Amino acid sequence: MAIVLRKPQEIEKLRAANKIVGGALELLRQNTKVGISLKELDAQAEEYIRSHGAKPSFKGLYGFPNSVCTSLNQVIIHGIPTDYRLQEGDIIGYDIGTELDGWFGDAAITVPVGKVSAKDEELIACAKDSLYEAIAAIKVGMRFKELSAVLEKSICSRGFVPLHSFCGHGIGRKPHEEPEIPNYLDGIDPKGGPKIKNGMVFCLEPMICQKESKPLILENNWDVVSADGLRGSHYEHTVAIVNGKAEILSLA
Repeated sequence: MAIVLRKPQEIEKLRAANKIVGGALELLRQNTKVGISLKELDAQAEEYIRSHGAKPSFKGLYGFPNSVCTSLNQVIIHGIPTDYRLQEGDIIGYDIGTELDGWFGDAAITVPVGKVSAKDEELIACAKDSLYEAIAAIKVGMRFKELSAVLEKSICSRGFVPLHSFCGHGIGRKPHEEPEIPNYLDGIDPKGGPKIKNGMVFCLEPMICQKESKPLILENNWDVVSADGLRGSHYEHTVAIVNGKAEILSLA
C-alpha cells in the first residue's frame, strides 16, 4: 500500500485534530495527582475532547472500552482505565486519539506521580528525549528504516531497550495507516524500504523497556508489559513533513 502524501489543507485538518490531543494530554498532566482514579482521568479527557467538537477515536477502536490508554507502572501501552487511584511514586502513561471531521490525531506522554525514583525519571526521559531526537533527525529522502535505527540507537544509548512487535504508524483518514515504523531496525539494512517525502504524516512513539524487548499481553487482552516485569514508558507525537522538515502537529 502506498504512503499517502497530504495536501497543505489536509495537514491543517490533521493539525486541528492533533491540537485537541495535545490539549487533552496537558489537562491530564496537570491533573495527575495522588488520589485521582484512572477512570476519572479518562472521563476528564473524554469531556475535553468532546467539548472541542471531536470524538475520542480510541473508544471502541478494535474493541477498546475507553477514551484514554492509561498505562500504569509496568504497563507500557494500551492500559485500560480502572478504579485504581494514583499513589506517590507511580508513573502513568496516557495515549489519546481523536477524530475531528474525519481526520485523526494521536499522541502520548508518560508522567510521574509526585516524587519518583531516579530510575523512573531516566525511563520517562528516555522516551521523551529519543522521540525528540528522532524528530530532529528527519530529512526528506531518508528511509523510514533509517529513522527506526535512529530511535533504537537513542534508546539503547540511554541504557534501555525498545519494546518489540509494536510500532509507530501513518495517520490521516484512519487512525493507523502505512507505514509501520518500529522503534528498532528490523533487519540489517537501513537503506531499504520507503523514503520520507513532503506531505507524509505519521506517528513516532518510542516504547521503552528496561531489560527485555519481548512484550507480554495481560489477561484483559490489552495491557502490554515487558517480559522483564519492570516499569516502562511511552511518548508519541504526530508529525507532518512540510517544506522538507518535520513539524509536530500534536502540541497543545
